[in-house]
Amino acid sequence: MRHSTFGNDRFQLKLDLQALRQVTLNVLVVDDEPCILELLQSALPELENCKVSVAESAELALKKIEAAETPFDCLLVDIQMPGTTGIELLKQLRRTPEYLETPVIMLTAMTDQEHIERAFLEGAFDYITKPFDFLELRSRMNAAHLLMMERLRAKTSSASLKNLREELDYNQKFNFEDPLSIEGLDRCLRYVEFDNYVDQFSRGRRFDSWVTAIKLRGAGYHFDINDFGAFRRVISDLGECIEKTSRKTDGVFSYRGSGTFLIVTHGRGFTNRLPTEEVLNLKLRTVLSSRNAPAHLKVVMSAPLSMRSFSKSGANAALKQACEKANKRESKPEKIAVSQSQMQSTTESVRKNKPSTRLFDTVLRELYSTNTYLDR
Repeated sequence: MRHSTFGNDRFQLKLDLQALRQVTLNVLVVDDEPCILELLQSALPELENCKVSVAESAELALKKIEAAETPFDCLLVDIQMPGTTGIELLKQLRRTPEYLETPVIMLTAMTDQEHIERAFLEGAFDYITKPFDFLELRSRMNAAHLLMMERLRAKTSSASLKNLREELDYNQKFNFEDPLSIEGLDRCLRYVEFDNYVDQFSRGRRFDSWVTAIKLRGAGYHFDINDFGAFRRVISDLGECIEKTSRKTDGVFSYRGSGTFLIVTHGRGFTNRLPTEEVLNLKLRTVLSSRNAPAHLKVVMSAPLSMRSFSKSGANAALKQACEKANKRESKPEKIAVSQSQMQSTTESVRKNKPSTRLFDTVLRELYSTNTYLDR
């Protein structure tokens, strides 16, 4: 089994993070309600080591972003604002190289479930509901601060931006269990964003959500015999297949490591539109063949599991159970599919070898006018 080369000097990393905690988090809050801006401008510095700037609209926020000497480290953005909405602002930010990875936390009312889902699909890091729970707010800001510090540590430890990009190259070493990020797919979330997305179910009391696990059969074996780049490409291919075959479900999915994807759907109607194993395997075979890759790889799927839960731990238990069910499906011997032509050939062979009894039966009927043993 391969081992990752990252994080070898944990003691040095701990020292670096302790030093980075002294770094101030540069935050921009965007909301059309002056009272919210005033509240956060006074509360955030008390909760976290940060400097807060405010903007009353998305348009003003873009002007402040353009005028800033250095990019903001984190943004808190209201979803529903007049003019340019928070989601539209988020889309513009994600098209800007400096803000491609910046944590954006959405501010919203408890009932904005549909908007929350759209925000995650556009690249939101997390969300906070109004009215604010300050313990929750502190937790979200702390997570954003830690993410910023980790990225700062990565930048300072790299000799140049080129070296940093090389670390993120397709042949970057990783463990089999590591959750890889798959770029270029509209409904595929990264590991942390997916966890935050699932967290909303317990906070939003939504009970019509379902999770299904999709696993590459024999993923561990393929990881061991291939290089890192080849395995990553196969996982990306599978992600592309899930994206294309599950469009009608409006499902959100994420790669969780160990060859397993999880897809979350809402409502039985959408869940019933999930692709079957047969459809998904056919699509995977087509994609692999198109780039001359081995087309024998297959997937197994768990049955959809309800995520009804009053707690985040309950929702996470459903995710874990879905993965376990996919593992059990994988451990079962693969059924050998017999084509219709093979079945027909076998049937014809049996028919040729079977003694012809119909004529003999007719003769017996004529002689004895009674039922033959063939009728018993």
